[in-house]
Amino acid sequence: MKGLYLYCIRERTEGAPAISTRGIDGKGEVFNLVFRKVEAVVSKVSLEEFDSEEIQKKAQEDLNWIKEKALIHESVIEEAMGKNDKILSVIPMRFGAIFKEKASLGETLNKDYSKIKEVLDRIRDKQEWSVKIYLKDKKTFEQAIKENNEIIKEKEKEIGSLPEGMAFFMEEELKEVISKEADKELNDILEGLFERLAMQAVASIKNKVLEKELTGRREPMVLNSSYLVPEENIENFKEEAEGLNHEIQAKGFCLEYSGPWPAFNFTCY
Repeated sequence: MKGLYLYCIRERTEGAPAISTRGIDGKGEVFNLVFRKVEAVVSKVSLEEFDSEEIQKKAQEDLNWIKEKALIHESVIEEAMGKNDKILSVIPMRFGAIFKEKASLGETLNKDYSKIKEVLDRIRDKQEWSVKIYLKDKKTFEQAIKENNEIIKEKEKEIGSLPEGMAFFMEEELKEVISKEADKELNDILEGLFERLAMQAVASIKNKVLEKELTGRREPMVLNSSYLVPEENIENFKEEAEGLNHEIQAKGFCLEYSGPWPAFNFTCY
């Protein structure tokens, strides 16, 4: 028995890009179902293979299957959004949104139509951009903190005035002070970077910092953020990101930005 897998909802626009990517099952064609002034991007799937229980089972037993299907899901959404100068407002769906028949999808679109239009209006002519910051050189960062932090300087001066035997025991306390001040300085730096980039956006959000196993990098990620940027601010946003990257490299950081992405972080649907 066949059902409909829903990838995203986008504005109904002349010249909207067709989808060449195959569907979530790797075989079906992706097509649009028009509803008033929006269209649902869908493909037909086997309900036996893609019902909620089966997906939950796969999530526990076959992570490669989930990863493969999630990549297809995102690829379809990105293609539906378009590229370059033709970026459409798109509401991406979470992985696994399935309807048994066209009528049930139509009922949902009709019930939520006002909310859908509100979200599309809110993100129109805006793009989601991602910024990730990594701490490439922790020693350089901590050394910069030691050289400029007055609390650490005072503690070092205090230790230097003590007899040698007592100074030895104070070294551990100094390490704790350095660690505490480094954490404080790191938070202040990241908050400043986040706010400076947010000035080019209408909305911004801090996402979960990803572990090395997910980033594939040796350096730890220290900030993972997303910004909803008006199209007229895109170049300014990129220039600001590049300038910040150059600015923070001397402190042991690396900044990477990417986009545009489907507005997953700014569409609550």
